[in-house]
Amino acid sequence: MAEEVGRVAGKDKARVLMATRAKSRNAPTGSSPFEVEAERLGREKFADPNVTADGNARASVALRELHTLWFATGTLCNLACANCYIESSPTNDALIYMSAAHVARFLDEIAPRRSREIGFTGGEPFMNPEIIAMTEDALSRGHEVLVLSNAMKPMRRHEAALLRLRETYGNKLTIRVSIDHHTQAVHEAERGPMSWQPMLEGMRWLSANGFSVAAAGRRLGGETDEAARNSYRLLFETEAIALDVDDPARLVLFPEMDASADVPEITTDCWGILKKSPDDVMCSNSRMVVHRKGEAAPRVVACTLLPYDPGFDLGDTVDEADRSVPLNHPHCARFCVLGGASCSG
Repeated sequence: MAEEVGRVAGKDKARVLMATRAKSRNAPTGSSPFEVEAERLGREKFADPNVTADGNARASVALRELHTLWFATGTLCNLACANCYIESSPTNDALIYMSAAHVARFLDEIAPRRSREIGFTGGEPFMNPEIIAMTEDALSRGHEVLVLSNAMKPMRRHEAALLRLRETYGNKLTIRVSIDHHTQAVHEAERGPMSWQPMLEGMRWLSANGFSVAAAGRRLGGETDEAARNSYRLLFETEAIALDVDDPARLVLFPEMDASADVPEITTDCWGILKKSPDDVMCSNSRMVVHRKGEAAPRVVACTLLPYDPGFDLGDTVDEADRSVPLNHPHCARFCVLGGASCSG
């Protein structure tokens, strides 16, 4: 599936993703409410890893420290969202289930680096049958662990195990719940009908049982950060969910992504123009391990956003992946540099 999507763009890509969603029960039928409004991206952009379309030196980012090592647990998910950057769905296994043995190998490798955080993303991580073993392995080694989830049935099936981990490791374990908007209508337009109430029930369960809870949402076009946070605050207070919406690590509001929509390329001069540093960008402090279908073993990629692009495949080991990353993708510009976003806690 991912290979097929990678060969098409724009409306063709939308048709492929729509066909995949059509196979999934309760998938949304329309376009994403968070669609990027922009002209189509020109083919001349993001073509050369070293030079932009207008001939300027492309910006790159070095790995300053390995703060977070992410593991893609697999692309299978109980939902088929309108716009999932990793194309997760109940039918897409382009990234196969990560195994606990593979996670252990990478945790052994990074031990000398003293990385603080281990992240597990999907797909829906709680669909991976070894998610508890992987999570506990990371926690037992002293890492903080961040698990991304939609807090629905797959997570709820692990309640007893999660309570045991909560009792043993306390706030070292954080569950970040994807709640795309503070209104049911918009959330379900993105995630499908009947996805709102089970998500809230899962969040209430986590909060009531004293888990460290975070949330990941988005803003509609024209909706300010302040307005969105105030609306989330009201929702969480109404639902008795303990979450500090003013803490950007507890309520992460991501910019929307669309690789087919036009966006400026980032040059070396942009750091000064934008008054930003390469150290602010996610690939300066994180890497992700993926296991693509058909490959013998997991590989390390530059970040959570680009698991399939060969230009961001950095090797078999974290040590091999300790090198600069050219910002040669629209997501680098829209999400990381201009959007100022990061998937890490």
